Amino acid sequence: MPEDDKGTVGRTTRAAVLGEDHVARAEAATTDFDADFQRFITEGAWASVWSRPGLDKRERSLITVALLAASGHDEELAMHIKACANTGATAEDIKEALLHVAVYAGVPAANRAFKIAKRVLETGEGPGR
Repeated sequence: MPEDDKGTVGRTTRAAVLGEDHVARAEAATTDFDADFQRFITEGAWASVWSRPGLDKRERSLITVALLAASGHDEELAMHIKACANTGATAEDIKEALLHVAVYAGVPAANRAFKIAKRVLETGEGPGR
């Protein structure tokens, strides 16, 4: 895929998953310092991985939630739990993914993730807000 196409495909997918408002805020906050990083995220994560045909957005969303929960990336976890509303993943799906986290990554990681998920699902807000 040509680089120009990667940017367009990545941005479109990123907006479909995280919401246009999120992407617009990220773009507005981009500076010379992090422009290369933002391009890397858009092309690498959103065009090269999230846009692949092998899994649908719901499945990718649940994998992402589990990985972020297992690795303790709370802010990203909250953002992706909120994004589940855009990918078709339900609260029940999230619960099941977090139960897997408990078994394969540990109860403390799942405990923290369940707290974040409850807050996001109840209020739309992320950790510590």
